[in-house]
Amino acid sequence: MSQEITVQGTVAEGFETVREEFAAVVAGERDDYEGQLCAYVHGRRVVDLWAGEGVTGESLYGVYSATKGAAHLVAALLVQDGTLELDRKVVYYWPEFAAEGKGALTLRDLLAHRAGLIGTDTGFTLAELSDDRVIAERLADQRPFWRPGTAFGYHALVIGALTGEVVRRATGRTLQELYEERIRAPYGLDFHLGLPADREPRFRPVQPMLPTPEQQAFLDGLPSGPHTLAAIAFNRHGTEPTDLEGLLGERQIRAKGPASVGAVASARGLAGMYAAAVSEVDGKAPLLKEDTVAEFGQIHSTGYDLVARAHKSFGLGFQATADTWHPFLGAGTIGHSGANGTQSFADPRSGLAYGYTRRRFAFPGGAAPENNRLASAVHRAALAVD
Repeated sequence: MSQEITVQGTVAEGFETVREEFAAVVAGERDDYEGQLCAYVHGRRVVDLWAGEGVTGESLYGVYSATKGAAHLVAALLVQDGTLELDRKVVYYWPEFAAEGKGALTLRDLLAHRAGLIGTDTGFTLAELSDDRVIAERLADQRPFWRPGTAFGYHALVIGALTGEVVRRATGRTLQELYEERIRAPYGLDFHLGLPADREPRFRPVQPMLPTPEQQAFLDGLPSGPHTLAAIAFNRHGTEPTDLEGLLGERQIRAKGPASVGAVASARGLAGMYAAAVSEVDGKAPLLKEDTVAEFGQIHSTGYDLVARAHKSFGLGFQATADTWHPFLGAGTIGHSGANGTQSFADPRSGLAYGYTRRRFAFPGGAAPENNRLASAVHRAALAVD
């Protein structure tokens, strides 16, 4: 156990219990634990903690599907601007998408993981997965895996490319370019869709999951056929099966920042982005108006996820975080977890924005279990101080 790892950083008055909870989490982890925790309340940073040898508040981690939160914040801004319309058909922006019976799908259903376009019959190469435009081109020709709009399933490796192609067709700019100009650069966020080479020294490569025998038995019991929806969605069925744990270890992924899984960030960057989305930060008005947050945070898909084979809930591009992960949060919370254990969200009702990173891939994937303890502690403190 990690009794000797020192928790570093600061908390605001009234958030001392969060430091205590983080220290308790660290003490129960392996000796090589590395992680960061950051939170804002109403645009003010109140928690900024980290632990682990060689870690600082500026260390950067692969955050996997937490990338989708940044991608769909761009989409929300464009809807708010009137550049995109949720109930227009995707083909209005992207005519080639109509192939193979997809012509009636709306942008709203696309963002809610209802397209049935989770991958391709033959899979993607690593080079293809790094390039959202190539992913989109291949998916435009692909027959969907269920009738579009009739059900939902997690588009794990491709939803950012699908959204990004609509964005590119509507604006002439890539999603990554708009994110950089409208969100990351103005706030100085350490949350990168495309990590510059000069920031590579701050990147901490992902460490593989180390499951217990009981956890390994659980993993071994999961459906693993090469032609299941899960295998297709996570690209395990082609000639270059994706090693999810190693994906962010590839420089081409970090450099191009594919909008489904390719971001690199710190907890400060995660929490800071969500704070900017819903709160005034440093004198800047919130990026999103209240009705935009409500639209994107409203549950659009809930029930049986055909890919996960379990109950899941999604808003528009964002996970319905209060339903999927943390039921103590307010209705309409927007956010997204990452497969390695990352968690990030904004609860507009309490004004809480939260970011958590860890270096070692967590069991069983998605938001690491300690997030329930940590997010609950921050939430309780935020309500008490407010």
